[in-house]
Amino acid sequence: EVQLVESGGGLVQPGGSLRLSCAASGFTFSTSSMNWARQAPGKGLEWVSGIYSDGSTDYADSVKGRFTISRENAKNTVYLQMNSLKPEDTAVYYCAADLWSGTYRGRGTQVTVSS
Repeated sequence: EVQLVESGGGLVQPGGSLRLSCAASGFTFSTSSMNWARQAPGKGLEWVSGIYSDGSTDYADSVKGRFTISRENAKNTVYLQMNSLKPEDTAVYYCAADLWSGTYRGRGTQVTVSS
């Protein structure tokens, strides 16, 4: 069974930082593409960043230069380091795995950026 469990969300002031983690199980993590997406209140799901099996990365323009995605295959974990956070980054952040059988998503972790 594919499982994705996000952690690390919370309340942070504008300009602050958070690191999200996603622990994966039930599939071959090291050969899978992993993504982060977010959903702000009243808005649709927005793709944020992806990391591929070869370690290459990609980012949405809205987070480029502020967020960094990384993976640790030995721990089946993907991370999202978020710096210079803005109120508009407030959202539920989801980890997602692109597998041959489909795309799987965790339950998400709330990130709130507010003073």
